[in-house]
Amino acid sequence: MISSSINPSVSHRFLSPSFPSSSSSTSHSLPCVRFRQFQSVGAIPISFSPGYCPLLGSKRVNSRKSFVLESSKMTIADVNLHEEEENPPALLDSENNSRPRRIALFVEPSPFAYVSGYKNRFQNFIKYLREMGDEVMVVTTHEGVPQEFHGAKIIGSLSFPCPWYQKVPLSLALSPRIISEVARFKPDIIHASSPGIMVFGALVIAKILCVPLVMSYHTHVPVYIPRYTFSWLVKPMWMIIKFLHGMADLTLVPSAAIGKDLEEAKAAAANKIRLWSKGVDSESFHPQFRSHEMRLRLSNGEPEKPLIIHVGRLGVEKSLDFLKSVMDRLPEARIAFIGDGPYREELEKLFEGMPAVFTGMLGGEELSQSYASGDVFVMPSESETLGLVVLESMSSGVPVVGARAGGIPDIIPADQEGKTGYLYTPGDLEDCLSKLKPLLHNRELRETMGKAAREEMEKYDWRAATRKIRNENYNAAIWFWRKKRAQLLRPIQWLAKRIFPSPGPEAINYR
Repeated sequence: MISSSINPSVSHRFLSPSFPSSSSSTSHSLPCVRFRQFQSVGAIPISFSPGYCPLLGSKRVNSRKSFVLESSKMTIADVNLHEEEENPPALLDSENNSRPRRIALFVEPSPFAYVSGYKNRFQNFIKYLREMGDEVMVVTTHEGVPQEFHGAKIIGSLSFPCPWYQKVPLSLALSPRIISEVARFKPDIIHASSPGIMVFGALVIAKILCVPLVMSYHTHVPVYIPRYTFSWLVKPMWMIIKFLHGMADLTLVPSAAIGKDLEEAKAAAANKIRLWSKGVDSESFHPQFRSHEMRLRLSNGEPEKPLIIHVGRLGVEKSLDFLKSVMDRLPEARIAFIGDGPYREELEKLFEGMPAVFTGMLGGEELSQSYASGDVFVMPSESETLGLVVLESMSSGVPVVGARAGGIPDIIPADQEGKTGYLYTPGDLEDCLSKLKPLLHNRELRETMGKAAREEMEKYDWRAATRKIRNENYNAAIWFWRKKRAQLLRPIQWLAKRIFPSPGPEAINYR
């Protein structure tokens, strides 16, 4: 045992070389500690683990994160707050990053009820978190929920349809049953998809349990509101988004463009906005799934004709009516819409009498075949937060012509335009046709670009994207959470200093 006196005017790091660090981030992020005299006998463990709440106490003590103070006159830890850096220090892939975590995901709508994009993001995320040894609980809406997924426990919460979008179920997930289940799980971190109703439940539970909270922003609702409801609701929606993400410890965004929008709206501090690295299931979406039978189906029995495809939710905000103008100028082409949504009925009327096929929702191998069997994927949407369907098409070896808006330029950056895909000025029909026609009529160009797109997508592995969130972004969230907690303790510490006068340097030993 080491005994040394402590000068109360000198602060000491909570984790010094004599104490093992449980995390590469912990050794930098935990606040400085001073010791004050307190009349007691014995030894007590003091823990500042992610599961510790200064007001409610520690719900579990990890010996790797604890040390013991021992003296004939017991001491109390008084956190001496110093201004920390604005950003957490750079983290190395250490032993702590391989230590299993307990992660509670709040996902709305359910990733198990959707076919494309959104489903693949969270299903793959859960799958690879489990592969890394983490314990995962998923709280989601009740529709189509299995009991477990790759060993992750799934909790279905009673839900109701969105008033303006009946096929999207919503749930607050704040029933006593949900709170009890999450509390028993004892998460190290809570990760909630935003925006939505369930994110409020995740926020409340995170605060009750004193757990770091990460929010990932997936749907740019302020852009959608004028198309579905009233323009005057945009400002209140931004206020809600700012409240939610202001309470989060970290915000994940799918593209730099969306991150910039949140930053400009002051929805979250710039240093708390991180990019969710793009990832695609390159095994499920592969050129090998090209199918003559599927092409017959998508082209309505005319497989020799140029075939344009679009995969995704059929919503009015997707600017799919723009494709009517495109098809008016391409009478030799065929178009297939794979997916469903509230705009489908109106879209079918718009394309009545035209060579258009609506397949509805497809999944599994049929979905893989539908991507790979087209000639060109067209994405007219100007409101995509990322555009996972674009990634999936490129992974399938099918070149993309997309609007230069939202997250699409993150997938086809300026240095890749004309190599892996084309971007056109949103709403500019002539610009779109100038990029689309050469691909439809030049097979060699189409195959060359499709091959380059496939090779580019092979770089974006879901395992690597998941590892970055787990090892870097979650650690950063914990760092910000500890810093915020330390700041909240300042009034308590000020009061403690007044109640317990500072002892002399000879009064305290710690071993």
